[in-house]
Amino acid sequence: MALDIRIEKIAKSRVDEIDFHNIPFGKVFTDHMLEADYVDGKWTNVVIRPFANLSIHPGNAALHYGQSIFEGMKANRSADGNPLLFRAHKHVDRINASARRMCMPEVPEELFMEGLKKLVYLDKNWIPDVAGCSLYIRPFLFATDEFLGVRASETYKFMILLLPVGAYYSAPVKLKAEEKYVRAVQGGVGEAKTSGNYAASLLPAQEAKAQGYDQVMWLDGKEFKYIQEVGTMNIFFVVGNKILTPETDGAILKGITRDSILHILKDKGYDVETRPITIEEIMQAGKTGELKEVFGAGTAAVIAYVSELKYKNDIINLDAKQFQIAPMLYDTIQGLKTQTLPDKFGWVEEVTADEPNFAV
Repeated sequence: MALDIRIEKIAKSRVDEIDFHNIPFGKVFTDHMLEADYVDGKWTNVVIRPFANLSIHPGNAALHYGQSIFEGMKANRSADGNPLLFRAHKHVDRINASARRMCMPEVPEELFMEGLKKLVYLDKNWIPDVAGCSLYIRPFLFATDEFLGVRASETYKFMILLLPVGAYYSAPVKLKAEEKYVRAVQGGVGEAKTSGNYAASLLPAQEAKAQGYDQVMWLDGKEFKYIQEVGTMNIFFVVGNKILTPETDGAILKGITRDSILHILKDKGYDVETRPITIEEIMQAGKTGELKEVFGAGTAAVIAYVSELKYKNDIINLDAKQFQIAPMLYDTIQGLKTQTLPDKFGWVEEVTADEPNFAV
């Protein structure tokens, strides 16, 4: 049964004002957004309305106690001009895993998917028809109780925003292995996509940038020995004829791009290992020449080449122009997302006006 989603259309779209060849990441929002409220144990007030500011009580529980989670996903344009969603149901699963860890209500799949489809179809003209660009989708959920006291909120708001975006990283990145600060530990909230994880990363990232690096590569919080992930993405290493990535142990985000890469690599017959990886192992492989490639993987970045890795006083430099695995993965993922490659995994869903009860 279709949800009762009210749609309030904007009087005049702003899309003609946008230069899709010059889009700053994260700053341009589309005409509409989705909102839904969780009140008295149920989801209600589901509406797609013109993009606008929110009015929030100063005692909003999310502002004081951090109950806030989000997702990041993308849509591309089909040959017919329709939105193409990539692994959207995996994002439903992950936001609800985050919700459970943060003591928040789950978002029903029907609400997430039907609301998302109607929203992206309504604003489909905002999907850039430019190579390397896409429509970034930001679903998020936050507490709305007007109460100061350490307990789980009883009310929440779920929203979806849309943003046309270009490349997150325009050049290969330089990483510094973090030796002082900790992103997450087992038993913590590292596996949840919660806002506080990103707030905690800002100072280490700022210090790394002051030293000439783009991001930090996190090490485990107990021994500072095992590699976890990068501030904005999961991490992969090509060592000899093997491709390595840290196993998700509760302190590492279960990236959907990471998962997609693992499927693609195994389908193509590569030797892939997901296991604990020490920083010493990687630095030694760099010194001997066995380290062929390092690249990050995430929704925003897709695939980001790593040209330099620093740990203590050692620096490993890599020639990204010689990479072979990373560009193959980027081309494969982009090909799947845009339907220029056959979708043998069943990951891509085209949103059309033929959806049941879909009049917008």
